[in-house]
Amino acid sequence: MKVLLTGGTGFIGSYLTQALLKRGDEIVIVSRRRRLDDGNGITHVVWDDNLAEIISTCDAVINLAGSNLFDQRWTESVRKTILKSRIDATSTIVKAIQSASKKPKVLISGSATGYYGTRGSDILTEEQPSGQDFLAKVCVAWETEAKKLNVAGVRLVIARIGIVQQKDDGALQKMLLPFKLYGGGPLGNGSQYYPWIHMDDLIGGLLFAIDTPSIEGPINLSAPNPVTMDEFAKTLGEVMKRPSWFRVPSFALKIAVGDASEAITASMRAMPDKLIKAGYKFRYTDVKPALKSILDH
Repeated sequence: MKVLLTGGTGFIGSYLTQALLKRGDEIVIVSRRRRLDDGNGITHVVWDDNLAEIISTCDAVINLAGSNLFDQRWTESVRKTILKSRIDATSTIVKAIQSASKKPKVLISGSATGYYGTRGSDILTEEQPSGQDFLAKVCVAWETEAKKLNVAGVRLVIARIGIVQQKDDGALQKMLLPFKLYGGGPLGNGSQYYPWIHMDDLIGGLLFAIDTPSIEGPINLSAPNPVTMDEFAKTLGEVMKRPSWFRVPSFALKIAVGDASEAITASMRAMPDKLIKAGYKFRYTDVKPALKSILDH
């Protein structure tokens, strides 16, 4: 296949790029800055190029573009950037597909399990309504933009991505150092559900969604056995052979990262119902083997 990918140089995008190349796909990566092609199956383009013309040569489009949620405090301007970066990228891609002379078979557009807001121990399948907090509202606006596609013959999949586990970036990377220094522990009160997913299953789920015509609409990309933050931190400590006793209370997180602490301590017991029913087999259903596979390499 030939796949157009936005967000291809980011945390998830870089892993997805390698997986697509490994299975023999061609990739067109859309970036803000023009990059040289290096002849390894990747073509680089920028947002100002004629994306409709480029998409006319592609079989699938994956839209993962959006500014990082947790690399700075959520000031009013950062909130606007978080929202605008997702809306603008998705709007541009949707309009380019609508204008393309030959349409791709599928658009997979990013979202997050943050769509549901904090919901305690409620089981969250894809049918559940959205939450009301800032991140939920961002996800609703993001998904609404993707739904404007409405092009016959182009399947729309909305990927509600959980908290991705890999040691070179993301949430796990930030948790590793305190544990290495014997100062690790759960964040917040620890009872909140943590919708984790191993990077291998995130990529596997995205590829499965590309290849499976029956998958349409929102899908939860999170492991089938979500755990509480207490359980996650305890398991991480066991795998690292470190204690998990330094709880970081919500007020301390609020001081450290501001309003972003609400998203970090939100409880989302997301379940990947649609992926499982469609036949996707998770490599890592339980958190301990998942963390061992990441940290033993």
